[in-house]
Amino acid sequence: MANINLSGYNLAELKGLQFDIEKEIKNRQQQDVKKAREQILEIAQNMGISVEELLAKGGTKAKKTGGAKVNPQYHNPADNTQTWTGRGRQPKWVVEALGKGKSLDDLRI
Repeated sequence: MANINLSGYNLAELKGLQFDIEKEIKNRQQQDVKKAREQILEIAQNMGISVEELLAKGGTKAKKTGGAKVNPQYHNPADNTQTWTGRGRQPKWVVEALGKGKSLDDLRI
């Protein structure tokens, strides 16, 4: 890479150079993408694959599956409608029960 002495440029000239460089970088990136696209299409055509087939198979993303539903393992003895699976943050009623000396086994369903 050529070593360029930039000390003789004022700030406006340096910013102008920066703008020109960023513009050239963007143009070259676009050219690279265009060239890659042409190469991919040429390979697909040589393999007898249509653009639609190429995009349909390669463009699908795996679906993100949610976690499996887990049955509750603990319940609030004072209110059986309040349950907890044992995963994640402990509900307030669990923390309070543990603070009063109960164990998780005491709260188990």
